[in-house]
This record gives sequence, structure tokens and C-alpha cells, in this order.
Amino acid sequence: MPLVTLTTNVKFDSEEATKAFISEFSKFCATTIDKPEKAFTVNFIYNPYLTIAGTFDPAIMLNVLSLYNTNPTNVRKWSKAFADYFEEKLGVTSDRGYMAFQDPGPAFVGTRGSTIEVLLAQAAL
Repeated sequence: MPLVTLTTNVKFDSEEATKAFISEFSKFCATTIDKPEKAFTVNFIYNPYLTIAGTFDPAIMLNVLSLYNTNPTNVRKWSKAFADYFEEKLGVTSDRGYMAFQDPGPAFVGTRGSTIEVLLAQAAL
């Protein structure tokens, strides 16, 4: 169920290039967070007005929600992996973005008109 939202002021040359990046990024997220890609929702937002430290130099904001495996050890590993990825793929240096990794808990993730917590409890019956 990981929900990933990447906001950046880096613009791609075409819609095809944007879709290719998102497709590759989705695979990267699955490998990095160690969950199957079919469970991921990836939201890519191009925002030309994104600034960090008052400049429009290439920048990112990343939000990741992932149940059951968000912990300090993984977040340190993920932060490094994403920072390296953004520098290589987008030209965004590690000081030009912030990343938030959170586990809201299964009671706070809704799907199918219910919550993950309720659905898991029903599946266990």
C-alpha cells in the first residue's frame, strides 16, 4: 500500500519522458522500500514554483507512507537511496529537498470503503 508523492520543479522534455521517469521511479520505489510494485501508488507532481532556500534550482519534496516497515533504520537507508536516485535522474542535490517517511498505522489507511485494519481483521476470520 505504499503511497508515494514526489513533487519537483524539474520538468521533462515531453509527456513520454515524464511517463518513462514515473514508470522507472515506481520500480525504484518498490525495490528500495522492499514491497511489490503492484501495491504502490505513485503520484508525480511537477510544480515550477517549488523553492528551497528561496531559489528555483532543481528541488524535490518526497512523501512516503508505508505500513509495517517504516522505522529509523529503514528511513536512513531509504533517504540515502532516494537522494542518490534524485541526484542521478533529476540533477537534484541532496541539500535541495526533504523527504518524509511515515507509517500512519492500518487504522488510518482507507481502501475499499473501509480501513486496512478492518479488512485484515475480516480476512483473519
